[in-house]
Amino acid sequence: MDTATNDNRQIATWLLVCCILIFAIVVLGGVTRLTQSGLSIVEWDPIMGIIPPLNSQQWEEAFNKYKQTPEYRKVNLGMSLEAFKSIFWMEYAHRLLGRLIGFVFLVPFVYFLIRKKIEKTLIPKLVAMFVLGGLQGLLGWFMVKSGLVDYPRVSPYRLTAHLGLAVIIYAYIFWVALGLLYPNEGSAAQGLRRFGVAVTGLIFLMILSGGFVAGTRAGFAFNTFPLMNDRWIPEGLYAMQPLWANLFENIATVQFNHRLIAYLLVLVIPAYWLLAKRASLPFRTRAAFHGLLAMLAIQVTLGVTTLLYIVPIPLAVAHQAGALLLLSFALYLNFALRRRPGF
Repeated sequence: MDTATNDNRQIATWLLVCCILIFAIVVLGGVTRLTQSGLSIVEWDPIMGIIPPLNSQQWEEAFNKYKQTPEYRKVNLGMSLEAFKSIFWMEYAHRLLGRLIGFVFLVPFVYFLIRKKIEKTLIPKLVAMFVLGGLQGLLGWFMVKSGLVDYPRVSPYRLTAHLGLAVIIYAYIFWVALGLLYPNEGSAAQGLRRFGVAVTGLIFLMILSGGFVAGTRAGFAFNTFPLMNDRWIPEGLYAMQPLWANLFENIATVQFNHRLIAYLLVLVIPAYWLLAKRASLPFRTRAAFHGLLAMLAIQVTLGVTTLLYIVPIPLAVAHQAGALLLLSFALYLNFALRRRPGF
């Protein structure tokens, strides 16, 4: 296996730092949602928004703007200024981290570009990452706006789109970084490769399903396992009209489908692991298969306990982080089992 050049190692390290920051903002986004802080800042100012209120007058102005929102009128009526500050700082941290990610990406990109350290074929990929990051910021504001009109909660569709795009950006950057670190890693295990693509797609589908669970607050219902309120088929499943709306808005259906995808992963990932045991694989690839299986066990445990304890913030956040870790193992295995070098 050829090793990466020094320039490519530097670029890969920078991209992996970006991945860590994206991982952190996904987790912080979960905390923001669970603490109901996401609608506390009612304006989007990418430049001047970096400056928080600095005196009592500015705090009163920010609080008065929040008082015009449906969340204040219908949920937090009578909230004190100090309580408002606590949710404001949570959302501010989330937005500040988003700006930091943009800075951490752009400055090294310009540096590497000026120093001619970036291969020509890599430049479009890096530009695409930056554009996707900008679109993610716009999508985040589009999501927040949905909770500032009539209903004091963001649209589950927009929330899931925001989450899904974050995961796509994370996966893309991670994949490119792997290609820079291990330019000639690959395998001839065609059956495993196809299985791995299916597993990765199923994990991504599970994450999107989790977005709808979060967006509809379905985790606060049917807090029993393995039955859903003493029934295998919960009451109200597919009771909405039109039928397709059940997949995204019906709490019973949304949670049932999330559980169903988890059950599928409990079947297919061990099968994937067993197939890998029979193949001749490098040590690092085999270790990643063990990591994938172990992470599945952890993630299922986190999901069940989060449900049974009615979504405590630490468990719910750990469950969200676990989903990204599970995806990371699957992505690495897809990379290690790819047909030929290149990304």
